[in-house]
Amino acid sequence: MATPLIEFKDVSKRFNDKTVLERVNLQIYEREVTTIIGLSGTGKTVLLKHIIGLLKPDEGTILFRGTPLEKIRRRDLPMSYMFQGNALFDSMTVFENIALPLQETTNLGHDEIRRRVMTRIEQMELADAVHKYPSEISGGMQKRVALARALVTDPQIVLFDEPTTGQDPVRKNAILGMIAQYQRTFGFTAVLVSHEIPDVYFISNRILALYGKRIVFQGTPEEFEDFEHPFKEEVVHSLEGLQRELTGLHSRRQFKIRYQGQLRGGALGDSYAVAVFTLEGLDDVAAHLGHDASQEALRSLGVFLGRHFGAIGGFSTRHSINEYVTVLPSTDRAEAEGIVAEYVHDLQAQEQAILDIWAAAQKRSKSDACVELTMLAGLAQGRPDEDIDTVIARARQAQQVVSRIRCINEGDGK
Repeated sequence: MATPLIEFKDVSKRFNDKTVLERVNLQIYEREVTTIIGLSGTGKTVLLKHIIGLLKPDEGTILFRGTPLEKIRRRDLPMSYMFQGNALFDSMTVFENIALPLQETTNLGHDEIRRRVMTRIEQMELADAVHKYPSEISGGMQKRVALARALVTDPQIVLFDEPTTGQDPVRKNAILGMIAQYQRTFGFTAVLVSHEIPDVYFISNRILALYGKRIVFQGTPEEFEDFEHPFKEEVVHSLEGLQRELTGLHSRRQFKIRYQGQLRGGALGDSYAVAVFTLEGLDDVAAHLGHDASQEALRSLGVFLGRHFGAIGGFSTRHSINEYVTVLPSTDRAEAEGIVAEYVHDLQAQEQAILDIWAAAQKRSKSDACVELTMLAGLAQGRPDEDIDTVIARARQAQQVVSRIRCINEGDGK
């Protein structure tokens, strides 16, 4: 495996008589999104502050590219920190907020600072807000300003401390989508502290679980599903129950529990159908109309899917960031094809609601860009003796385009 970018070796931290971290071992890899999950007050933010050098361990070693962190000057660490609540200065304009790290930590001249700031402003689509103050722009734009400020020094690592606290499901997923998009664009290593289970799984390459003052799990979100530990019952299940998933569908864990329950009870029948729906074009919608518009489309289609198939005994999950999976118990392929065709037909009414959302987003952003969202659907027949993931994979391979939602500009002549 690759050499970790950051590594903790038996790191412990105490405040007076209280031990917060005890013999913590973890690895963070370059150009990945790593999310640290755990309950409030368990030391997640303390862990982040060790990574950036604001705190030093009482015991153990922290390595950056194999070099002990204490041997590296803090100003030489290619890291940036995006605070909870954005931490923008109300008395400064968008330009001045973004320029601040360059003014405080570099010897760059005025012209070079302006060039770098304007580059980030254009990349974050903030050109119309350059001279505005934080109170004069939307919450979503404030998040982009905070991220632009975190990225203006070209850091290799960006740390995010609860970036979605207090947000509704649409805005929460819009922020997570924004982080994922810009991480892919700029190639930085992202480390998040988050409570947003299961939504944060969709953007994470690796999950670190902090429990009992230690890291009890490191691995992919898929590996985490099979992880057996008291952490899952005491932390993940309780947090998951508090969250309103964007689409209102089952989490992947809840979906598998329901599948296993129906399998054991015989409710799936001798055969069942699996439908996989994928949305293509969400990144394009986010780029032109904003992340809120893309997440509203994802939410709207997911809610409609859950209601449509739930009414006939099906159950669904948001399986990945842009994919839904539905199980139709005791349904053969011919019946399933008819049910999916009916769903696609009824979807037309939902499409208008999405177009209305996009029209409002176009008006707010003063964008004349026309975007398109494509839905693919695939079906597969499953048997009780088959692994559900195998059936899902077959349905995914059988996908074809079933619907296109395209905004219409006045210039289109339509």
